[in-house]
Amino acid sequence: MTHHTHGDSCSNACCLKIQNLSVDIAGEAILKNINLHIHCGQMVALIGPNGAGKSTLLKAILGQREYSGTISFSAVGQRNRKPLIGYVPQSPAFDSGDPVSVADLFACCMSKRPTFLGVSKKMRQKVLTCLERVHGTALIDKPIGRLSGGELQRVLLALALEPIPNILILDEPLSGVDVEGMESLMEMLDEIRQKYDLSILITTHDFAMLPRYANQVVLISHEVLRQGTPKEVLQSPEFARAFHRKGAMEA
Repeated sequence: MTHHTHGDSCSNACCLKIQNLSVDIAGEAILKNINLHIHCGQMVALIGPNGAGKSTLLKAILGQREYSGTISFSAVGQRNRKPLIGYVPQSPAFDSGDPVSVADLFACCMSKRPTFLGVSKKMRQKVLTCLERVHGTALIDKPIGRLSGGELQRVLLALALEPIPNILILDEPLSGVDVEGMESLMEMLDEIRQKYDLSILITTHDFAMLPRYANQVVLISHEVLRQGTPKEVLQSPEFARAFHRKGAMEA
C-alpha cells in the first residue's frame, strides 16, 4: 500500500479526527480541547511530562474513558465508521518462572479451546503467521517470563496486529527496552506503517528516535502545547518549559 501524505484537509483521506476533546475526572480537568488529526500511513508521537493526560487520551480513543467532544474515523468512501484499533499496553510483568509459552498466550487470546488441552496445529500455524509479521517466529515456544523487553514488545505487537487494524496504539513501547531493541522496534513499526498503511499513535519519553521515524509530534500537558514535525516540537520553547530544560532538544 502507499504511504499517504496530506495537508490539513481530510477530504478523500483516511483519517482519525479528534475535535475539542475534554476529560474531567472528579471535577478536575485532565484534558482540555484536544484537537488532533492522524492520517493513515502516519506515525504520531504523543509526548508530555508525567501526569499530562497521555494515557487518558489513549483510553478515550479506545472507548475506555468518557469524554466530551468528538472522535471520528473515516476511510476513502466510508465516513464515521468505527475503526479497528490494535492496542499494545505498557509492558506487563510476567514471572520469570511462568511456564506459559508465546503459543499458549496467543491460544488464550484467539481460541475458544481450553489451553490445557494444548495448542492445535491449526492454531500454531496461525500464531506463526502472526509472529512472522514482526519477525518473531523463533519466539513461539519461548516462555513468556523469559522474554527480553524487546521480545515481549514483538509478541504484544503481533497480538495487536491480528487482525490488521486501521489504527495501532502503543503506550510507552520503548519502556524497558535497551537501545538496540529500541532501534529494532522502531524499524519494525516503520515497516508495518508502510506495509499496511495504518495509523500509528505512540506515547513515549524517549525522544532521540522521533526525528527519524515520526511524521508528527504532539506535546500535551492537559492541553496541546505544540504540535508539528519532530524538529518543530523538540526545538520549541514549549518543549523546553514542559520538561524543565534550559534549551530545546536538537533534532
